[in-house]
Amino acid sequence: MTTFQRIIAFIIVVAASTAYAADGTYTVVVSQQTNKNAEWNKVVQTLVVKHQAQVIVFEDQVRDSLSQLTQQFPKYVCFVSTPNETTTEFVTAVHQLTRKLDDYPYSDSYWGILSGFDAANALAIAKHREPLTIHKVASGTEIALQCCTEGLWYDELVKNKLVQKKRDATAKQLRGPDDTTAALVDTLNQYQADLFVTSGHATQGDWMIGFRYRNGFFRSKAGQMFGVDTNKTRIDIDSNNPKVYLPIGNCLMGSINGPDAMALAWMNDVGVKQMIGYTVPTWYGYQGWGILDYFIEQPGRYTMNQAFFANHHALVHRLGESSTSAGDKRGLQFDRDVVAFYGDPAWSAKMANGQNSFEQTIDSGRNSMTFTITPNHGEASFDTVNNNGSQRGGRPFVGFFEQRIKNIKITSGHDLHPIVTDNFILVPRPQKCDPTQEYKVTLTFEIID
Repeated sequence: MTTFQRIIAFIIVVAASTAYAADGTYTVVVSQQTNKNAEWNKVVQTLVVKHQAQVIVFEDQVRDSLSQLTQQFPKYVCFVSTPNETTTEFVTAVHQLTRKLDDYPYSDSYWGILSGFDAANALAIAKHREPLTIHKVASGTEIALQCCTEGLWYDELVKNKLVQKKRDATAKQLRGPDDTTAALVDTLNQYQADLFVTSGHATQGDWMIGFRYRNGFFRSKAGQMFGVDTNKTRIDIDSNNPKVYLPIGNCLMGSINGPDAMALAWMNDVGVKQMIGYTVPTWYGYQGWGILDYFIEQPGRYTMNQAFFANHHALVHRLGESSTSAGDKRGLQFDRDVVAFYGDPAWSAKMANGQNSFEQTIDSGRNSMTFTITPNHGEASFDTVNNNGSQRGGRPFVGFFEQRIKNIKITSGHDLHPIVTDNFILVPRPQKCDPTQEYKVTLTFEIID
């Protein structure tokens, strides 16, 4: 490919859906102790072959890899770690480390932590290549089914409330059971959802399905997941289809505090290839709930990993705004470093294409580009799609670049207050939408070789 061809192709709204990263863009970071373990080294070597990856081995703390990461400056970083290594402090250190590769306050690479109940579980995740297009969604809390091909959700707040959407149909409210434990297990075992979403009270070892009424639990033990209904009947979960999991409002679902941790059981026993999770009790909710704004409610635009980082960029941007209240800043600071992303960051899991409230395009030339937002739904184009949860809506527009750029000069669109870094553009969402207007930012740049 010629230099000119690379330039023409290098920027799109989001990175192309590929099963693995291109040569020279992926780094594996692993501790010396884990790398010496024969079984865990297989995980590292699988990623090396899969992504033509480089490897950084640190001796003591993960932050010790900063110098080498800065030199390599990869597009993707995968931190391979055993369950014992994957502590809350480790997740926080990864967040902080990956914001230090340059002077921007944002995460500098797409990253994920690849762990598992044991090395065999982690290896299975590392080996998985086939991209996932999400058609079927199941949830224990309200979600925007109008953005999904099909799916269903049970209300954690209102007993017996079930909303279901079948393909090529509108969502309908139905009557669900008093106890939804078996029904939710069935969405995994029989329905085989591609995406599972939960909220509500949780610990490292269980999820309480009902928030305002008596219901059952999901529980984990030694890498296995099962339901326990209100009659204390155990309901086994047997669901191996590849899927992703968003516990957007759960406390502690990302905390790995031992072999019985739910995060390990989701990955080991329920076919989860990527998931997020709070490693601490959650109260503010921006980094959890906001992923729905980008992933489900802009169907087909972002991979799950990109949605995680679009929302994290939005968090960091809001944290830096002078108009953000002191109370909100405390909440944003709390959320910033405590949500884990587990899985291979370059693996692609996307919602099936659906109707978006606005179009988002990047048109690039040799050394210039135009980022355009076009309303699709009149004055409501920029409205929040679904308000369920905490800190919903108002997220900025975020577009990602395929290659890094430098010497950036914004030539028009200053009134939109854009933020442009070496690998993404962020435009704050206007409070009101003029449906007759296209919102544009143009800039010039050079490609970083």
